[in-house]
Amino acid sequence: MPKKYTSKQFWKLYDKLPQELKDALFAEETGNNIHEICTRCGIEENLGEIVDSVGQVLVGVLASKDFQKTLEKELKLERGLAEKVAQEVDNLIFSPVKESLAKIYGKEIPEKKEKPTAPQKPTYPPGQDTYREPIK
Repeated sequence: MPKKYTSKQFWKLYDKLPQELKDALFAEETGNNIHEICTRCGIEENLGEIVDSVGQVLVGVLASKDFQKTLEKELKLERGLAEKVAQEVDNLIFSPVKESLAKIYGKEIPEKKEKPTAPQKPTYPPGQDTYREPIK
């Protein structure tokens, strides 16, 4: 688990964040999503620790890929439950801000480039077409 940060250190990190992450960090929707996830999974007693872990990801001190491991080790959640919680948090909270997260972690997200496809001409076997009637 990442080290604990003082209030002063936290605000230094916060000041460097992109606005999208600042908004997500204190958004009511983020808190509501975390609460709903904890309620669905039956881990309401761990709500505070999960909020802290989500916050650590959003300020850049805990990689989102390590979020599930942190839930398993620090909160002593079973692997399946930690995986379910991590997946829901990723879908509801981390995915909408993935580009900003990639920037603070120094990773580029590759854009999906679709190759333009030219219409292909049908190929015909060489020789006479036996399916057509002769023209008179």
